[in-house]
Amino acid sequence: MSQKKVFEGSMVALVTPFKNGKVDEAALKRLLDFHVERRTDVIIPCGTTGESATLSHEEHRHVMSFVMDYVDGRVPVVCGCGSNNTAEALGLITHAKKIKADGVLVVTPYYNRPTQEGLYRHYKFLASNVDIPFILYNVPGRTGVSIAPETVARLAKIANIVAIKEASGSLAQVDRIRELCDITVLSGDDALTLPMISVGARGVISVTANVVPHLVRDMVHLALEGHIEASRQIHQELRAINRLLFIETNPIPVKTALGMMKMIKPEFRMPLCEMKPENEQSLRQTLTQLGVLE
Repeated sequence: MSQKKVFEGSMVALVTPFKNGKVDEAALKRLLDFHVERRTDVIIPCGTTGESATLSHEEHRHVMSFVMDYVDGRVPVVCGCGSNNTAEALGLITHAKKIKADGVLVVTPYYNRPTQEGLYRHYKFLASNVDIPFILYNVPGRTGVSIAPETVARLAKIANIVAIKEASGSLAQVDRIRELCDITVLSGDDALTLPMISVGARGVISVTANVVPHLVRDMVHLALEGHIEASRQIHQELRAINRLLFIETNPIPVKTALGMMKMIKPEFRMPLCEMKPENEQSLRQTLTQLGVLE
């Protein structure tokens, strides 16, 4: 089985740009170059922020392959491969292995709300069948189920389950996971990244890094190196954008922001739709204050 792989630092939960209903490859290249130039530590396509819920299976595989080919080893790539259907998740993870992705991010099954034993069996089955580093993803606000720290501890004994993206919003959850097992904890909530690092997290899988990758990277690296005051100053600078990027359902605000930055066409797939004008105005003001817009 794989050696324990370490994922840490500033990792971007990449958006999927669309143009006229199709994946916009030119915009995707722009985004990838943007992250390579600004030294994002890991690029993560096809997660929730990448609108995986409305990508066809063919598109999902295509985006994973496209990102791997274009990045070409310049930055590690971890592919979002979650599903509420274990067999479907296995197919995506098998593809990620085939294209030599550095790892996979696997969200808890949504809607069918498995028990803790069901969650354990889901992840154990997947990790046992594909030898690739796994990052578990706990986001109960989206999926309707939370992985208990005790279940995380059981899963951490499996060699290729190396980390968890923790987006429950609970520092107590992070504390308990750290108490029960030795697994890398990553923040899944931009506003809580610095507090989570203070109790032992090793980085973030970030929505905000789509827009200001250099700031998120600097904050995380300063915090990991123990420069808490300097990190806190950036945390305070990011407060407004962290709030506004979640004022409506993610990824509506972040795609709107990238549209303002001329990085992508801000196109969504139904049932997502454009932002309310008043929220868009607040977002524009905050981006201008951050120096992102001219």
